[in-house]
Amino acid sequence: MESPTDALTISRRGILIASAASAAVTTMTTDATAASPNSSTPLAAPGSTPQARVTLEVNSAVHTLNLDTRTTLLDALREHLHLTGTKKGCDHGQCGACTVLLDGQRINSCLTLAVMHEGSKVTTIEGLGTLQRMHPLQTAFVKHDGYQCGYCTPGQICSAVGALDEIRRGVPSHVSADITARPLLSPDELRERMSGNLCRCGAYSNIVEAITEVAGAST
Repeated sequence: MESPTDALTISRRGILIASAASAAVTTMTTDATAASPNSSTPLAAPGSTPQARVTLEVNSAVHTLNLDTRTTLLDALREHLHLTGTKKGCDHGQCGACTVLLDGQRINSCLTLAVMHEGSKVTTIEGLGTLQRMHPLQTAFVKHDGYQCGYCTPGQICSAVGALDEIRRGVPSHVSADITARPLLSPDELRERMSGNLCRCGAYSNIVEAITEVAGAST
């Protein structure tokens, strides 16, 4: 015959089973309440994502897009506007292949969301020049062989446009000897300003020569 003491003995396994059962019942009750028509906060439809309407001026053309709010500017350009000149390299802002000009300033388009730039003006490599009328930097890159595989080249050229604009506006860099003086157009300055754009083929010296030629011609 089972004694009163045996009847009150509870094992660790029994406690775990009872706790799991209690949690399952609580979860089911909560889900049922959330799904109820009388609930003030109904569940979102399965698989739905938040959408937003954003208008961008890209290469002088206005585009209005309905985007998942998590869409980066890079993916909006490549996947929605089919401007594949802007490359996806590391997708972590470390290689510079995705560099574009946003309201005149160079930016890594993989690190910013498209919905953050309502009404902004974006310039990609396609907007700088064409085969019939190339941008001076595009011409210089060809002349000085500033590329090999070419994958990083669109980002390099867009970044170079931004770097030269910074120098013209007197924006100092980490290697500027005097931050109050106009930056020098020197190899050190150009290398520092272009250091965020990686070229795995190693065409750095040619890239500096191409930028230097264009900068000299515009001064």
